[in-house]
Amino acid sequence: MRTGRFSRPMDPHFRTLNASIGFDKRLLDEDIDLSRAWAEALARSGLISDAESGTIREGLEAVRRGIETGSMKLEEDLEDIHMNVESLLAETIGDVAWKLHTGRSRNEQVATDLRLWVRTRAEELASALLSLVEALGESASRHMDAVMPAYTHLQRAQPVLFAHHLLAYTEMFLRDHHRFLEARAAADSSPLGAGACVGNQFGIDREYLRESLGFSRLARNSLDAVSDRDFVCDFLYASAMFLVHLSRLGEDIIFWSSSECGFVSLDESVSSGSSMLPQKKNPDACELARAKCGRILGHLVAMVTTLKGLPLAYNKDLQEDKEGVFDALDTVARLIPVFEVLVRTLGVDRERMRAALKGGYLEAIGVADYLTRKGVPFRKAHSIAGAAVRLAEERGSDLGSLPLGDYQRLDGHFEDDLFGSITLESALDSKDVIGGTAPARVGAEIARLKQTLEALRRQAGEAVGERR
Repeated sequence: MRTGRFSRPMDPHFRTLNASIGFDKRLLDEDIDLSRAWAEALARSGLISDAESGTIREGLEAVRRGIETGSMKLEEDLEDIHMNVESLLAETIGDVAWKLHTGRSRNEQVATDLRLWVRTRAEELASALLSLVEALGESASRHMDAVMPAYTHLQRAQPVLFAHHLLAYTEMFLRDHHRFLEARAAADSSPLGAGACVGNQFGIDREYLRESLGFSRLARNSLDAVSDRDFVCDFLYASAMFLVHLSRLGEDIIFWSSSECGFVSLDESVSSGSSMLPQKKNPDACELARAKCGRILGHLVAMVTTLKGLPLAYNKDLQEDKEGVFDALDTVARLIPVFEVLVRTLGVDRERMRAALKGGYLEAIGVADYLTRKGVPFRKAHSIAGAAVRLAEERGSDLGSLPLGDYQRLDGHFEDDLFGSITLESALDSKDVIGGTAPARVGAEIARLKQTLEALRRQAGEAVGERR
């Protein structure tokens, strides 16, 4: 690229700064697939012969095999994956290789490569997420009899089925699944043929290129085509939101598995020990999920910040679009299977969970609800129930053991049926609404989740079939 225009070599420090081959080598397959399609398009436009196109395509496959087997090496001095592929192609087939870049800019090339990469990886992560959702659903089904406190402000609030708590995360992860599919859809637009910034000057058939690479649509404006990285932000956002949700699950598990709580125990296969304290079994996977979430959120902020000040069209700033995306993929892809194992092997201490329901006056809302059903305005019922809690505290009692006479001195609506309405079973059964923790509702949600997973996997299979 420097021959002709430049008379002095590149400063070695600038060469290091400018080079991207250290990370964009991950786009090798996409760059070769794109180049094969481009060679075919050049032949269709009469810019090279069919024989030359065939030689180039065969040479590209030889380069792919050579790099995969190690018989060919990528050179740092050649700056990026595009220049490396072109150089190795020339070594393989001779000067005809230099015709491949006819009418093509690296600006459109890298945009296309990265879209192909994101499109595939977003779909892979969406599919992997379904396995984690399935693991949560199966754990919920196994532990339908486990009851624990639900917390607000990290204070015990109301009884909840442990299964219901797990299903909350299936809702989050299903939204993340959808976000990854949306990121895939955002990437599914072909910029190839946009040139450096104002379009192709040789009449390249962009529709042919689109179809050859399996894109569903064309980028309609050449300036936008080479500079659009919204799809990168979408992928990073999907990754960041998944990690936000995974971090929250990790935080719950850390709390539940603490000695102070003891609701669950982690399997040894997904726990770490201490270099000093022999008794320790640390929830390091959960802690790493919390920390890695911050790093991927940083990538998202960095990418959005990079884009917000860029004039049209391509700027070298956009070289910063890759490392964060690659790191996001690696991070998410490593964490999903670990948490799938963690959830499937999670030990549940039902007795510790049930014991935590005592002493926190979780029946108080049941007392207020009882009065409300008797016609007492809720605000007044709330105040009376609070007074009952204060009285029980003074007596060192729980609400279920407080004598009926004490209740009746607080309000005349209390009768013997109060105590049956504030039992644990009554508290759960009364939440018999869609989204509630009543056992029947939770069982129905587990069944619905199974159907949802079957439908999503069927849709994914049909989508792949259609593309083939």
